[in-house]
Amino acid sequence: MPRAVYARALIIFVRMEQLVLASNNEGKIKEIKEIVGGIELLSLMDIGFNDEIAEPYQTFEENALTKAMTVHRFCGKNVMADDSGICLNALDGEPGVNSAYFAGLPRDDNKNLQKVLDELQDKVDRSAYYKALICLIWNGGVHYFEGICKGTIVKERRGTGGFGYDPIFVPEGYDKTFGELAPEIKNSLSHRGKAVSKMVAFLKAQQ
Repeated sequence: MPRAVYARALIIFVRMEQLVLASNNEGKIKEIKEIVGGIELLSLMDIGFNDEIAEPYQTFEENALTKAMTVHRFCGKNVMADDSGICLNALDGEPGVNSAYFAGLPRDDNKNLQKVLDELQDKVDRSAYYKALICLIWNGGVHYFEGICKGTIVKERRGTGGFGYDPIFVPEGYDKTFGELAPEIKNSLSHRGKAVSKMVAFLKAQQ
């Protein structure tokens, strides 16, 4: 290998950091991997963490911190954890932190989505927003990054992309749901995309 090429490869290897994503949600992992570059992203499965992490709090910040600290204590690595959900203005912000289990246990994305449609059936106000709160534990420090995406809830499912409530959420300025939009467009608009982008900017500044 030519010396210059070897040097560049060595630099890339040295700079490659590991970051554990405190989740086994395949949709979430795929989405974040499409945004994060230059960092080796590991799932909970990758590090052998199999326990359920309780999310007992009523704020995104507390739940994200709890998940991040639990995983960090387990593996000792840098960790990012997010808590996110959809908030409906006509329902005073519900389901919010309870978005993953809005229809009860066990978790079922289809039932959650249908419950939102049922709850809004007679409502005039169909405005909503997605919120994501990332807690990052990086080299011993704790950092938070927030992302919000405003939009409206349509009356029936449209599209098969994304996950969760994406097939019924239309972001401001668009006429397609997150389930219909291309992943690169969704990532540039989404709550999680905005929060992750802020985190990535922070990580780049650390290099």
